[in-house]
Amino acid sequence: MKGECLCGNVKFEIEGEIRNLYQCHCSLCRKATGAAANAATFVQAAAFRWVSGESDIRSYNKPSGFRSDFCSVCGSPVPNSLRDSGMVWIPAGLLDEPVASRISVHLHTKSAAAWEQESAQCVRLDGGPESLESLNKLL
Repeated sequence: MKGECLCGNVKFEIEGEIRNLYQCHCSLCRKATGAAANAATFVQAAAFRWVSGESDIRSYNKPSGFRSDFCSVCGSPVPNSLRDSGMVWIPAGLLDEPVASRISVHLHTKSAAAWEQESAQCVRLDGGPESLESLNKLL
């Protein structure tokens, strides 16, 4: 399994399959990703390998121990080691290949953003120029 950041500078490989994914809805993960939830997984450190761009990774650490690693070129969150656990945290959105696993756990759902819930009038658009046109009309 291969993955990379938005600009393609930071690249990595994972040996084996991704077993489970989770989504964390806490305020720290929302701020670190700019999204409603952080979709990710953990893999054994022995199954993880950097391919390129490791020297361009920067880290932000909160006093609480929360850590966010990101590409200094494009700002994408990138994998990081989980303290002394022998595990590596992997943002699911960086994976280049289809993952057979699905979300198996939702974390910190009580602190999820109120706006995360869809309204009864929620519209789903599949992409393409017509979707952008429809989105402009809705907003």
